[in-house]
Amino acid sequence: MITRRALAGLAGLPLAAPLAAGIARAQDAWPSRAVTLVVPWAAGGSTDAVARILAQRLSQDTGRSFVVDNRTGANGTIGFNSVARARPDGYTMLVSTVSTYAMAPHLMQTPYDNERDFIGIGLIASMPIIMVVHPSFPARTLADFVAMARRPNHRLTYANSGTGSSTHLATELFLQEARLEIADVGYRGGAPAVQAVLANETPMVFQAASGILPHIQSGGLRALAVATRERSPLVPSIPTFAEQGFPGVEVVEHIALQAPAGTPPAIIRRMNEMAKAAMEAAETRERLAALAVVPTVGTPDDWPAYFAAENAKWRNMIRARNIRIQ
Repeated sequence: MITRRALAGLAGLPLAAPLAAGIARAQDAWPSRAVTLVVPWAAGGSTDAVARILAQRLSQDTGRSFVVDNRTGANGTIGFNSVARARPDGYTMLVSTVSTYAMAPHLMQTPYDNERDFIGIGLIASMPIIMVVHPSFPARTLADFVAMARRPNHRLTYANSGTGSSTHLATELFLQEARLEIADVGYRGGAPAVQAVLANETPMVFQAASGILPHIQSGGLRALAVATRERSPLVPSIPTFAEQGFPGVEVVEHIALQAPAGTPPAIIRRMNEMAKAAMEAAETRERLAALAVVPTVGTPDDWPAYFAAENAKWRNMIRARNIRIQ
């Protein structure tokens, strides 16, 4: 049997040219059908809400359906694995969080290669993480809290929303930087952990702004520091850890877009451009602000350095603190 490749060779014609033209036409037509945005977390959470706002705007802007598919479990790795195994044709993408693409791989075995099986489209949003205490707690500032925690035989504790969660690791990063040892009290999720501090069962918790901003505004919780590099526009009155002597405590609940490795670069860039326009639209900003989410749009070119830095940071901290998921 004479193959097409052989015929092309005999004719002296470059095989790549017609194939490349066909691929280019397919990419130019993208999206020609529905695109699935896989969210590795349950419906109703902050990541899901951001994904649905993005999907709605993209559907409106393109005239094509962008559909959210919640695939939950195993600290987000089930959803990640489904995307790693998907066809790299631009019709399955991942709405990912720093807790899974930069933290989970250093806490547990994953059924995919975190570095090789995905390509970054870019960051799309962020949520500041804030350290809060019960309003009756004696410490009025971060310095007060550290001084209390350095006293011999102190009995301070903090609420842990789940081993390996971004807020748990943010707390452990602070303890490492401040050279403190404080016992944790475990809770099943962010909401129960916040409720524990509201009820004064334990005095302190780190939590994303989306889960505690109303309590800060009402006086139910007192904020001591925000873990962003600069003061967050959502809570400009709250000083950063860096301002208070702990520049190494920088933790942001980033949300990003990723795709299966091998997805054509033209589709990656087009999706990034579309997501940027969608996230920066005035209506989108207004809807995100109500969720305490800030549009933070990066590029595919920014992704490799950011991804490498976040993975190195959390790998080193997790090893230093000997954190394990049981």
